[in-house]
Amino acid sequence: MKAAIAFLGLIRWPNLVFIFLTQIMFRYCVLYPAFSAAHISHTVTDYHFFLIVCSYVFIAAAGYIINDYFDLDIDLVNKPGKVFITNGISKGQALIWYGVLNILAILCNVYVDMSTTTRAGGISAIICILLLFFYSRIWKKRFLIGNILIAAITAWSITVLAILEDNLKWPEAAQYLTFNLNRIFLLTILYTAFAFIVSLIREVIKDMEDINGDSRYGCRTMPIVWGLSASRVFVATWLVVLILMLLVTGIFLSASLWWLFIVYAFIFILFPLLSILRNLFQAQNAADYHKLSKHIKIVMLMGILSMLFFKYMG
Repeated sequence: MKAAIAFLGLIRWPNLVFIFLTQIMFRYCVLYPAFSAAHISHTVTDYHFFLIVCSYVFIAAAGYIINDYFDLDIDLVNKPGKVFITNGISKGQALIWYGVLNILAILCNVYVDMSTTTRAGGISAIICILLLFFYSRIWKKRFLIGNILIAAITAWSITVLAILEDNLKWPEAAQYLTFNLNRIFLLTILYTAFAFIVSLIREVIKDMEDINGDSRYGCRTMPIVWGLSASRVFVATWLVVLILMLLVTGIFLSASLWWLFIVYAFIFILFPLLSILRNLFQAQNAADYHKLSKHIKIVMLMGILSMLFFKYMG
């Protein structure tokens, strides 16, 4: 039982649920309605989609394992109560699980590539695996590189679902698809940008939370290189960009009388972002930054759930 609990903690199962939920919502609330309206079939069937989702969950789980493997000493300083390797799972077992999960992820994507007209799944999986390995081994300790990389991989989990649909490039019913193509591309860009910016903000805030352990082991994260004050300004700048993006989206959707969506976005996304922006400059210690990180995760969840509007109101 202890090993099972340690394993679930090691792979960050709540974060894996986020990945699963994001891809499920994007497919069935954004892609499906547009495809149905255009009367065209999916390149990626539900079965293939399930394999793709599983593969990205496996990749993320393996990424968390290898990250904790390389960060064991740092984590003993930053979060001693959340160290799972050597406390329920040995280093050897962690490496075995890392290998098994990555192999399963590659096999899932290769099978999809061989069963459909898509050819990007296997390559995409391998690239993500390699990037996460080098992130954990090298880039996480470098200035900003690791933050941008994790934000990009998070956003990619949305973009890849549209890229793997060959019918978006070679539609069977082009005369019906112009509006729906524009809708798919715009929503893909919108949610990709949202995922990237929110993830980047959260990654930098986590570095601010972990500054003590990171500095002890020679990391060169933004809070260490620039200091906490400049890092707050960096995070605040991206918060403002995100807030402006939501305001522009609200203005654009107001022309279509999507008032329910606008009210939802303001109450559950915009106002919390304004609260995070205010509290950012009042944060004094690791506990304060940890609380901000949790609030950002809630905003991410609210952003994911907003996809429901495009299914039932579009």
